[in-house]
Amino acid sequence: MRLMWMFVFMVLPLLAIVYVAWHVWVLLPVPAVWKVVLILVGILCFSMLFMSVARRFDSLPLPVAQVLYEVGTSSLIVLLYLVMLFLVLDLGRLVHLVPRSLLYHNWQSALVFFLLILGVFIYGNLHYYNKVRVVLDIPTSKPLPKPYKVVMVSDLHLGYHNPRKEFARWVDLINAEQPDFILIAGDIIDGSMRPLLEENMAEEFRRLKAPVYACLGNHEYYAGTPEAQQFYKDAGIHLLIDEAAVIDSSIVIIGRDDRTNMRRKPVKELVNSLSLNPSISQYSIVLDHQPYNLDRTEEAGVDFQLSGHTHRGQVWPVSWITDAIYEKSWGSHQRGTTQYYVSSGIGIWGGKFRIGTQSEYLVATIKHQ
Repeated sequence: MRLMWMFVFMVLPLLAIVYVAWHVWVLLPVPAVWKVVLILVGILCFSMLFMSVARRFDSLPLPVAQVLYEVGTSSLIVLLYLVMLFLVLDLGRLVHLVPRSLLYHNWQSALVFFLLILGVFIYGNLHYYNKVRVVLDIPTSKPLPKPYKVVMVSDLHLGYHNPRKEFARWVDLINAEQPDFILIAGDIIDGSMRPLLEENMAEEFRRLKAPVYACLGNHEYYAGTPEAQQFYKDAGIHLLIDEAAVIDSSIVIIGRDDRTNMRRKPVKELVNSLSLNPSISQYSIVLDHQPYNLDRTEEAGVDFQLSGHTHRGQVWPVSWITDAIYEKSWGSHQRGTTQYYVSSGIGIWGGKFRIGTQSEYLVATIKHQ
């Protein structure tokens, strides 16, 4: 398994860089020195991806760190789309649909390819900033004193690329819904705590006009769980780590520890020990960041589960991979009497592009029926 992941994250990108570099070399009709410069700039941009993961930008001025993070993480998606473009053209050459002259020393082709890629990423960036409002009605036979309006989100990934200014816009969207409470299914933090503390994002959380309940995600572990937990406390978030909170004696919210912790409690044990008042038929909600083993939530008799994590791949065709990995990688789902929603996230990791997927927040109404 370790060798497989090493191949995916190390060998494949290196092969992709070599493949794209060769195509750029033969395509551009410019002196060799300029080709070398262009390819080296591309490699440098891609290397910033690894530097951002290793938090090499934390000591730099915040605006500089933000730009370098954007460049590094965006380069991964740009590389993916360049590989797909040249693969399609090479396949076209094999079946004699694409002439060789189109890919060799051709300014017109280079300009068309550049404009095509640029157009795709301009669209992807604009689509990312369009936060889709998903409406969900959740009927239940369990008695409730009133209908509850709930805003559900996941995967904020606040940090260098989702700064306080952008988060403030999300807070305004949530407050406009006037929810009874707010649920966050993990990955509030992207990785480094530095931009959250320097921009005082906890203060922005305190603008939310309803109680906030959240579980941990895998990125909170990357940031460091003690630091993440302190941030949640400062932000006024009710963090549930294998714990439960009760609303109006009728709704139980159970927050699971993230799957990163292999010693976390099974969901059935949590439900049996934390949730239901034996004298009251309570509605149960589980927050579990990663949507694995959905059958276990059903077996535990949970009414609703909110998850995130997948981002649905962020861009096509990675969405096909997440669809294949997970029982449900995005959207509403049902197993028996248990309802699920797997959110593609209001934020995003890495480059701010949504191609074939969407950034979203969920507005749900839980009511007795």
